[in-house]
Amino acid sequence: MSLYENTLKQMETAADTMKLNPELRMILEQPMRIVEVALPVRMDDGNLKIFNGYRVQHNNFAGPFKGGIRYHQQVDIGEVKALSVWMTIKCSVVGIPMGGGKGGVIVNPKELSKGELERLSRAYAKAIAPVIGPQIDVPAPDVNTTPEIMSWIKDEYSKYVGAETPGVITGKPVEDGGSLGRGTATAQGAIYVFDMLCEEKGIKAEGTTVMIQGFGNAGSYMAKFLQKKGYTIKGVADSKGGLVATSGGLDMETVEKIKAEKGSATNAQGQAGFENTKVVNDAEFLVEECDILVLAALENQVTGANAADVKAKYILELANGPTTPEGDEILEKRGVLVVPDILTNSGGVTVSYFEWYQNVNNEKWTEEKVQEKLINIMQDAYKSVAANRDKHGCSMRIAAFITAMERIEGLYKKPV
Repeated sequence: MSLYENTLKQMETAADTMKLNPELRMILEQPMRIVEVALPVRMDDGNLKIFNGYRVQHNNFAGPFKGGIRYHQQVDIGEVKALSVWMTIKCSVVGIPMGGGKGGVIVNPKELSKGELERLSRAYAKAIAPVIGPQIDVPAPDVNTTPEIMSWIKDEYSKYVGAETPGVITGKPVEDGGSLGRGTATAQGAIYVFDMLCEEKGIKAEGTTVMIQGFGNAGSYMAKFLQKKGYTIKGVADSKGGLVATSGGLDMETVEKIKAEKGSATNAQGQAGFENTKVVNDAEFLVEECDILVLAALENQVTGANAADVKAKYILELANGPTTPEGDEILEKRGVLVVPDILTNSGGVTVSYFEWYQNVNNEKWTEEKVQEKLINIMQDAYKSVAANRDKHGCSMRIAAFITAMERIEGLYKKPV
């Protein structure tokens, strides 16, 4: 089953449970607009290369389309459509006035020079400029895209409209209109959700082990935040494999330094302070003994094939779509509580909304103000989802979809 089919299945289950307006259900099953672009880029060797990209705009009942741009060799239209649906739901779960969209370019950015990357980004910005804007569609960073790339896109769009327009895109550097707190927002929002889970379930930091699959921005900050709270980080995994403590936990500050210097957390094995560690592959990492498994890598990690072997009591989804519907079903039967992506990782889009709001209103918030607003939104979202879980006797994922679609239903105006 494709990622898009997985997403529709989750949405349909929630729609059945809540008895969603059938007309709205039909509307939400398809994006409002799909844009496909061909991007001619002059490479450093003088040759011209064509890259293909997409921008999918799923729904804007709540406000401008909102969603990231990813650069990856495996980008395809099905993935981008699925992620655009998630953005609609994610924005609605936390109640921010934005809809859902997503973009992607089929490219391995590691194979490009900085100049080639800039030319590609500016070509993409020119191609989608007619369908984006502060009140239309507001992109943001995603996999393999950076604040600098967001600045290039903002600059190219500003040339297109003939005026400096910082509100066209979020995730920019702070000095170029970005928001304070954006760099840590996804992990920080997840921590606020996790705190609510701990309060509800009586989880204490002492003696609780955590495994974190994915050691990029969100995963590394999550590891540091949890270790600071007193949780034992038993293992972390990046694209080269997983580093697992066979006794005790990992010192995240040292692991992060080793990854920065040597390219992977796995290179810590055998070094001073890491004698009691082992290196495992992705499949082995997911089924290691632990209390909490944080999925912060890519989609389709826990599936019908391995969900029965997952030993964690709780799963926090920091990545988009890391658990398939078949995996979900098995985990639910086994009593493993999954806190879904559309709730857990929505801190990122929430602070992106804050950035957009500051840009269009010519404001600049302190980090304290950003955090104060973020914690209130994330806590309220958790309470709403938990209330729907209890009301409908369903999983947290289905409850999150219900929470979101209730809000969208309240904004729905029947077509003439």
